[in-house]
Formats: sequence, C-alpha cells, structure tokens
Amino acid sequence: MQVKVFDSSLEKFIEGLEKAAIAKVLRSIDLLEKFGSDLQMPHSRKIKNNLFELRVRGQQEIRIFYTFCQTQIILLHGFIKKSQKIPKKEIDLALQKMAGLD
Repeated sequence: MQVKVFDSSLEKFIEGLEKAAIAKVLRSIDLLEKFGSDLQMPHSRKIKNNLFELRVRGQQEIRIFYTFCQTQIILLHGFIKKSQKIPKKEIDLALQKMAGLD
C-alpha cells in the first residue's frame, strides 16, 4: 500500500525528532507500507472507527495516527506520548484531519 502524509506539520514533527527516533519512525512507516491493515500490536493499534495509531517505542513514545483511504494509507498526525492515556486533543486533531479527507 502507498503511504502519504496528510500535511507538512507531520513532516516537521518527524524532522524535529532525535536521529535515532527518526530512524525508528521511518522503519515503522516501512512496516506499515509493507503490511498495511495486517500490521498489529506492538506496531499498530486501532483507536476508533477507521483511525489507527502507529506505535514507535524507544526513549520517546511516539505515536502517529493514520487511516486507510481507498488504496492508500494517510498519515494524519504525530505526537510524543507522555502519559498512559492518549490525550483527547490529539485524537480530536487526527479526527478533524480525517474529516478533511472526505
């Protein structure tokens, strides 16, 4: 499946990470591209409806929300996870971007 980035804010987020973290993010995106909807825990998890999170583990817990749109995977939003629960504002932002796809 082809992976596309929704907007430049996600690219800037990834570029702002440490080099080791960038490498892990890119590896995770490669896994997502290769396995698509078959990618499961610990790399990917369903959040709600058609919203999923790409889980990048390491010194920083990085999460990238994505969705499937026809034959593409759209990367919507990324953030560094600092608590057990995903902040509602991060999910809302990803859902808002997802609504912009339609």
